[in-house]
Parts: sequence; structure tokens; C-alpha cells
Amino acid sequence: MSSLAYFFKQSLQGFTRNLSTTLGSIITIFLSLFIIGLFLVGASVVDNIVKSVESEVSITAYVSDDAKESDINSMQDYIKGLEGVSSVSFTSKDQALENFRNMSSNADIVDELGGNPLPASINIELSDPQLVQQVANDIEGNDLFKKIADESDPADSLKYGQRTVERLFSVTNYLRYIGLALIILLVFIALVFINNTIRLAIMARRKEIAIMRLVGASNGFIRGPFLMEGALHAVIGAALAVGCLELLHVFALPRLQGSLAFLPIEVGSQTFLWIYLILLAAGLVIGLIGSALAMRRYLKV
Repeated sequence: MSSLAYFFKQSLQGFTRNLSTTLGSIITIFLSLFIIGLFLVGASVVDNIVKSVESEVSITAYVSDDAKESDINSMQDYIKGLEGVSSVSFTSKDQALENFRNMSSNADIVDELGGNPLPASINIELSDPQLVQQVANDIEGNDLFKKIADESDPADSLKYGQRTVERLFSVTNYLRYIGLALIILLVFIALVFINNTIRLAIMARRKEIAIMRLVGASNGFIRGPFLMEGALHAVIGAALAVGCLELLHVFALPRLQGSLAFLPIEVGSQTFLWIYLILLAAGLVIGLIGSALAMRRYLKV
């Protein structure tokens, strides 16, 4: 305990020796971890939006008016057995017209159609939206569907927003890569500042370190204050980042949710708690690694 108290006391003295560098180190760590925290919150929001959009991904297979009921039932049984399919339902021509009537803002349009041009359809809900293309290909290649399809080309009888789905998955993948690159860059910048701060602290205490060597102080005893100082910088920076994120959580996010009520951007308190723990742990690791790298290079003990 006495050694820890000594380490802590020396690390606090290091704050005043190089105040401007210390503040620069803390601010850099704070900004780096704050941006990382913002990205993690944003990633959670994007994940919620993606899940919401994915839950709406479905396939509609239109069937011809002269398709036999037995063929339609057999096709539904086939689709139910496909991987990634959660449910299958059938919409008749009359039901399709009624649905159109309910969704249309002008009911007179339906009355002016002079008949029912809408085809019947098989509606497929997916348990795994990632398999939408595979399921669509299986249906398109089925001989029975080619027989009952509303169009001569079975692909024209399948509607599932392929481009929208592909773009969604592509954008989310790009966002993950960009976020990972950003996190690596910010961690590197924080390590550089910690490294420079500890280097200056070592230089300022070089005479004291030389005396400690002469009297036989152990390597761990000499290195301890510098490790403690780097850890304190990082923990303070992480605490500031957590504090700012909590302010956003309490004040800014509810207003954003109110303004964008049509988007599922709610982030739960448990998610924020995990983010805070990650930032504190990351700050501590960054501080210790940055200090260790500086000591390895500048402190030959």
C-alpha cells in the first residue's frame, strides 16, 4: 500500500511539472474516447434502424389468374420449406383490390378501374433477411412457379426490393469498416500523446531516477509512478468522455427521438452502460500501454 501511495503522489506531481503537456494528453484522450463513444452510440442507432428495415424485408410472388388452387397450395408448401422463410400467406385478387382501396387516398380511382387488374400473390416473410436473394432465386427456379407465375419471365413476378436490400447491406458494411478505421486512428493518436507526456516526465525526473538507481531501487519501483501517471491521464480523459456522453443521453437523445419519431433511434440505458465500461477499460489500457512504450524507449531500467 505504501508503494501505491508513493506512485500516486509522484504521478500527481507529474501533473504540475508538465501541466500544458498533461492537459494536452488528457484532452486528446477525452476527445478520442468521446468520438469513439459517439461512434458506438451511432452504431447502436444504425443497428436498430437496420433491424427495423430488415424486419420489413419480404418477398411477393405474383401468380396468374388462371393458376390452379392446388398448384398455389403446393407452391406455398415448397416455399415454407425453404431456409430463411418464417411464414407464407396468400392474397387473392379480391383481397388485393380491397387492400389497394384501403391504402388509396382516393377511393374513386378503384371504382374507375372497370375491373380488377391486380393479381393474386403469395407473400413470404423472412426469418433471416440476409437470405432474401437465396430464397428469391429458389422460387424463381422452381418449375411449378414458372407454371403459375403472373409474367412469362418468373423474375418479373417476384418483388422484394432487391436494390434496396443490397444497398442496405452494403452501406452497413462500409460504416463498420469506416468506424473500425476511425477507432484505430484515434487510439493511435491517444497513444502518441501518452507516450510524449511520459517521455517528458522521465526527462524532468532523470536526476532523481539516477539517484534511485544508485541506491538500489528496483525497476518496478522506478517505473511505477510513470505507469500510474499514464493511467490517471487516460482514466480522467475517459471519465470526461463518459460524462459528456451521459449528458447527450439525458438531454440530447430524447429531443432527437421526439424530432425523428418515425425512426427507431432509441438507445437503452444498458447499452450506454456497456459503452461507458468499454471506454473506461479502453482508456486504462491506452494509458498503461502508452506509458509502457515510453518507458521501454526512454527509461533504460
